[in-house]
Amino acid sequence: MNKKLVNFIVKKYLKFDKKNPFISISAILAFIGVAIGVMVLMISMAIMNGTAKEFESKLFTMNYPLSIYPKFSNSVNEELLKDLEKEYPNLKFSPYLSSQVIIQNGDNMNGGMIFGVDSKKESQINSIYEKAVKGLNLSKYDIIVGDGIRENLFLSPGEKATLYFTSLNPTGLSMMPKLKRFTYENSFKSGLHAYDKAYMYTTIEALQTLTKKGKGNFDGIHVYSDNAMKDIVPLKEFLRNYGAGVIGWWQQNGNFFAAMQMEKKALFIVLMLIILVASLNIISSLLMTVMSRRKEIALLLSMGASYKEIKQIFLKLGTIIGFSGIVIGVLLGFSGMWILDTFEIISLPADVYGTSKLPLDLSTIDFISIIIGASIIVLLSSYYPAKKATNIDVIDVLRNE
Repeated sequence: MNKKLVNFIVKKYLKFDKKNPFISISAILAFIGVAIGVMVLMISMAIMNGTAKEFESKLFTMNYPLSIYPKFSNSVNEELLKDLEKEYPNLKFSPYLSSQVIIQNGDNMNGGMIFGVDSKKESQINSIYEKAVKGLNLSKYDIIVGDGIRENLFLSPGEKATLYFTSLNPTGLSMMPKLKRFTYENSFKSGLHAYDKAYMYTTIEALQTLTKKGKGNFDGIHVYSDNAMKDIVPLKEFLRNYGAGVIGWWQQNGNFFAAMQMEKKALFIVLMLIILVASLNIISSLLMTVMSRRKEIALLLSMGASYKEIKQIFLKLGTIIGFSGIVIGVLLGFSGMWILDTFEIISLPADVYGTSKLPLDLSTIDFISIIIGASIIVLLSSYYPAKKATNIDVIDVLRNE
């Protein structure tokens, strides 16, 4: 049997069978099922990736790629900072002091964390802070707060706010919390409500005075790196001699991203079952075709066709149905992503997700995994009926049918 005849028979079997409409309907359902499965899988993986990257970018800004912390008292200081800047000119460093505080304006109060930073160095590694201080000439006791704090306390630029620190001042026979009035200059909006309601920034000199931290000593150093996972290794070795350690953003938020990865894998498996269920229609459609075409298959075999060629007919028939569904599913998937990305059909609460727009980012690895997974399911679904078609007893079929 030549290739042209195989293609001719495949085309014939692909046409709508009026005598046995259920066979054609089953094939159409298989095609639609595979297409929808691939489309849903692509969009779902794009949403999962986009959400993870959106959170990562927010956390990257507010948590910093790397953070150096002291293992011993005053081990992170000006001397270490200078040595780091000299040893690693490709990295950016920003020293900081931190303290828990309560901020008050009138009758309104808000708890949070205040960071004392070098404005110039912090602006180089924190785009949110840089935007907030742009055009400002900060004095020692000026303060930048999150947008959530500004809203809660109804702060206006130039207005004074009182900060209560966790350290205490002895006053006669009692202890009073240390307090200081700061001038509110501006607010920042990170996109993550938890940070906007809790974070504040002031000058490093202000916190040195209020926390009585020796000049040149820091609570830690934030580090910006383009490849934090690679740079953390030499930094660990370097810091051993200084009594300091370093931690990466992925270690600080490890559980969160591990949970997202687990959820993504689970979702991939569950949605792949949609394609698997659709492939059952391919099996049933081909098996019904084999049963209804038993006489034709027997005639082809009696005329010299090989069992391999019969298998090829049904294998090709199944792969055309399945792979057509995959191709249409891919086109629908990209179209769906474009529509969701272009038009704000789905609006998210920004205070929960960090963005009001649905984040979409389909990675190449995920796309290839979807195509390979769907292709394997289609090929396996086509193989069984094709194998079944070669089990026909030619003499018995021709005698009885």
